[in-house]
Amino acid sequence: MNLKNKVVVITGASSGIGKSLAIEFANRGANLVLGARQFVNLCTIAQNIETHQKVRAVAVQCDVTVEEDCRMLIKQAMLTFGRIDVLINNAGISMRALFKDVDLKVLKDLMDVNFWGAVYCTKYALPEIIKTKGSIVGVSSIAGYKGLPGRAGYSASKYAMNGFMDALRVENLKTGVHVMVACPGFTASNIRNTALDKHGKQQGESTLEENKMMTSEKVATLIANGIENRSRTLIMTGQGKLTVFLSKFFPAFLDTQVYKVFARERDPLLR
Repeated sequence: MNLKNKVVVITGASSGIGKSLAIEFANRGANLVLGARQFVNLCTIAQNIETHQKVRAVAVQCDVTVEEDCRMLIKQAMLTFGRIDVLINNAGISMRALFKDVDLKVLKDLMDVNFWGAVYCTKYALPEIIKTKGSIVGVSSIAGYKGLPGRAGYSASKYAMNGFMDALRVENLKTGVHVMVACPGFTASNIRNTALDKHGKQQGESTLEENKMMTSEKVATLIANGIENRSRTLIMTGQGKLTVFLSKFFPAFLDTQVYKVFARERDPLLR
């Protein structure tokens, strides 16, 4: 797929990977429909893109946990452009709390954003993407292949997304729709700053070394390349590829290594 003049819908586009995706696709000549809750930030991003990249960018206030918001996001894309070529389900939140300590509402909130948000948007976009034989992308995580301690709800939501996208791919083998799961490793973004603690409050400061992580711009480039190449799955880091391999063939060994990694984070949950 050549992305020039294509219509791309991106959720969670007001910061982090979503913002970088918007800029990357604009640089490749795509027109954009950007959805997020932070409408002021979103409007600024859309305006800057239209000014500098000379493509159209529409900002739509959208809480992906609300089915009607997702329906209106897709409706706005159709009203503005009359077609949808790519849907990127990027909106997501994380958490940091041991399951024994966490309020169960935190896990529900994560599922509502990370899983149900993708389901709602895909449900309304799919008929239009079938018409264009376009792409549906789920921005998942290595946590969708290996459960991470202190991130039980996050891991569960990403496992759910992976299963949903996998089934969707098989259902559309004969329709021409491209379905891709993109799994970044740890990415320098605000997702850990906004991660929910055991009470459902944002934790604020990241407990990991952000300066050693993949940049959101690099993630966006790889996802755009994956769409152009109609890739099936993107595992973006060497650490991620090793994790997927070990989870298949040496799962007990991987458990031990993951425990050691998270026991070394700042203010560790594991002792």
